[in-house]
Amino acid sequence: MKTSLAEEALAPIRSRLHQANQAFAQRYPGERNARQPVHTVYGGAHLFRAGTAPRLGELALGALAKHAPDAGAFARAIGLQEALAETVYARVQEKLRREPVEDFRIDFEDGYGVRADAEEDQHAVAAAGEMAKGLAAGTLPPFIGIRIKPLTEESHTRALRTLDGFLTALLEATGGVLPPNYVTTLPKVQVPEQVAAMADALELLESRLGLPSGALVFEIMIEQTQAILDASGRAALPALIEAARGRCIAAHLGTYDYTASCGITAAHQRMDHPACDFAKHVMQVSLAGTGIWLSDGATNILPVGDAQSVHDAWKLHMRHTRRSLEGGFYQGWDLHPAQLPTRYAAVYSFFLESLPAASERLKNFVQKAAQATLVGDVFDDAATGQGLLNFFLRGLHCGAITEDEAQATGLSIAQIRSRSFFPAPQR
Repeated sequence: MKTSLAEEALAPIRSRLHQANQAFAQRYPGERNARQPVHTVYGGAHLFRAGTAPRLGELALGALAKHAPDAGAFARAIGLQEALAETVYARVQEKLRREPVEDFRIDFEDGYGVRADAEEDQHAVAAAGEMAKGLAAGTLPPFIGIRIKPLTEESHTRALRTLDGFLTALLEATGGVLPPNYVTTLPKVQVPEQVAAMADALELLESRLGLPSGALVFEIMIEQTQAILDASGRAALPALIEAARGRCIAAHLGTYDYTASCGITAAHQRMDHPACDFAKHVMQVSLAGTGIWLSDGATNILPVGDAQSVHDAWKLHMRHTRRSLEGGFYQGWDLHPAQLPTRYAAVYSFFLESLPAASERLKNFVQKAAQATLVGDVFDDAATGQGLLNFFLRGLHCGAITEDEAQATGLSIAQIRSRSFFPAPQR
């Protein structure tokens, strides 16, 4: 083909493009190839024990047996499709026996309150000891961590002391071993300097405690309007994440603190409030492609009391969780063991309802050697194909989809786990 531009004329343009593309790829690496928990359960640090997660599973199964003793009763109670009732009910029961909690946060903040320094010191050491016992016994959930108090002027000294004391006691008890997927939650972030201070503290603790660089990570909670828009009116999240220097892995919306910071009265603070939708949309557009996980908040109407009260609370939790999933928030917070059945029922029905169509689309995509495809009236390009892979991987991780159901797409489990349409390299 005849062209008009010599290579030397294009070289400066290519060089600038290369630099810009490299910078973009570094800032937006895409989804992390790692499991994201479907929820975070939290409880006061003074209550945490090595067997807390299995105990929550027992309580959840008890609530299910009492208020929905069979699949039909459960489906009627939560508004589940009759066709999915048996499958969802069986998989929820199996999940509650095998892995009732995916992520647990030992709380030194709202679920714990303000206490005397000596008392919080004592609870920090005791909770660390219980975590070490759980690690040795194999009773910890796959993700775990603590939530400290915010790094505001009023509480930063207490927050950093608890963080230091907990980790020091934990690593002494475990011989220097961190539990898998350990994370610290930093609440009520207001300015990048608070995030930077957290990163600095974790870096110092790694050095003092003999941990490898980068071993200690954290997540931030979006509970103030200033964490959405900064003083100049710009989106605040990019600066917050940059201040973390690679240590921030997730951003969680704190529904009730955030709506309160907007001036919304308690009677109208809820997960589906338009103010929360705005915050979540800003979170999504600010962090899409960065690898930072997003989490929605919690339903604060708990399934307790008589059967009707429990069923009403289950329906609300089911609706909130499904709404979050449909909006692209695959994680949320749970406050009570009786919310675990509806957490998993909502997640499982979300994946199972879409499974037939997703299987057909991905299978056709694979057969076309990962080229753009058309199934019915749905067009799938490469990006959508990657999204379908992510759908199956999330479903496998939480137990919504079985390995046999995933492999019906024509891909192996290894290919799905690597998020690749091509065979895994032989070693």
